[in-house]
Amino acid sequence: MKEQKPIQIFSNFNENIGVNVIKSPVKLTILEMLRDSDMEFDEIVNNTGKSKSTVSVHLKSLRESGIISYRVHPVDNRKKIFYLNSKYLGSVNPTESKEIKETQADYLVENLIDEDAEFSTVLFHTLKSMLIQEGINIDPILQSTGNSIGKSIFGRVYDDDLDIFIENITEFWQAKGLGRVSFELGQIIKITTFDCFECELLPKTGKPACFLDTGIFEALFTEFFNMPVSVIETQCYTMGDEKCVFEIEPLPIKNY
Repeated sequence: MKEQKPIQIFSNFNENIGVNVIKSPVKLTILEMLRDSDMEFDEIVNNTGKSKSTVSVHLKSLRESGIISYRVHPVDNRKKIFYLNSKYLGSVNPTESKEIKETQADYLVENLIDEDAEFSTVLFHTLKSMLIQEGINIDPILQSTGNSIGKSIFGRVYDDDLDIFIENITEFWQAKGLGRVSFELGQIIKITTFDCFECELLPKTGKPACFLDTGIFEALFTEFFNMPVSVIETQCYTMGDEKCVFEIEPLPIKNY
C-alpha cells in the first residue's frame, strides 16, 4: 500500500477564506515545490510528472482557493510564474497514532515532576509529545510564535555591542529556565543549548524539534542586525544528540 502524504493546512490572505486543508497528493506535491521557490507552469509539469491538463486543473483549484497565485513572466508575457499566496500552518499524518512513553503518567512523574521542573515545562512537554503521538505537525506555528516572543524580549536583552547582547541572551535563557546557552561567533553564528526546555525529553524522532527556539533566535538577530537571518537547527536532542545547535547566517533580501 502506497504511503499517504500528510494532510497539509494553509491559511491565506483572502478575508473570505480562512484555512484550507489539502489532501490531494498532486496538490501537495505542487505546494511542496512552491514552498521552496516560485515556478513556471512547465517546471511544475516536469517536476510532478503529470500531464499539462492535470496540472492545470489542480493549479486552477489552488488559485480559486486563494492558496497560490501567479504573475506574468517579465520577459515572456505568455508564461506565468506561480507562487505561494498563503501561509503553511502545519500537517496531520493520517497514519494510525501510537501511544508513546513520553505522554504517559509514569514518565512525566519520573522525568519532570519529580525533577521539580517548572509546571509550565510539564505542560509544554506533554502538549508537544501528544502532538507527535497524534501525527500533528504545527512547527510553522511554533516558529511564528517564537518570532513574536523574540521581538517582545528584544528590548530587554538589546545592546549595540554584540558581545554584551549575546551575554544578555545567555543570562536571560538561564534565568527563565530555558537551558544553558553558549555562542560561537564567525561568519555563521553558532548557538549551542544544553538542558533544552523545548525538546530534551521528547521522543527521538530523528528530526529537529526546537521551532520555538528557532523563531526566537531568528527574531532576536534579525532585529539586532536590522536584516533578515536564516536560523537552522543542525543538532537536537530529538535527533539523538546531547545538545541543540543552531546556525545563524544572513538571508538574501530576495528571500525575506
